[in-house]
Amino acid sequence: MPDKASPSINDLKQRVLTALEDMKAVDIIELDVKGKTSVTDLLVIASGTSSRHVKSIASNVVVEVKKQGKPPLGVEGEAQGEWVLVDLGDIVVHVMQPQVRQFYDLEKLWSFDEPAEAVAE
Repeated sequence: MPDKASPSINDLKQRVLTALEDMKAVDIIELDVKGKTSVTDLLVIASGTSSRHVKSIASNVVVEVKKQGKPPLGVEGEAQGEWVLVDLGDIVVHVMQPQVRQFYDLEKLWSFDEPAEAVAE
């Protein structure tokens, strides 16, 4: 049973999505990576229109999840503002400028399926 002080992953996800939408983040997507990595269960990826916008979006995510009693485990990339990662444990939030998002293409990277079985020759 989850601790009362700790929000469920669904509550946390909703808080994150609301924080992104409140700051006008664009192209918000969720990727369920449970079973693909032991690092996290869910990736949330969003874009901002400039470095200032990316920083503001990520900052708002941090503020909102702290209100819910879930401070981030870490925040990376705030100084540059091209790609800010907010690690919430069960959820990792990536806020990126469009050109950076296109270059790294995390959606494609994490959308792989189980490898097909090798056929014996």
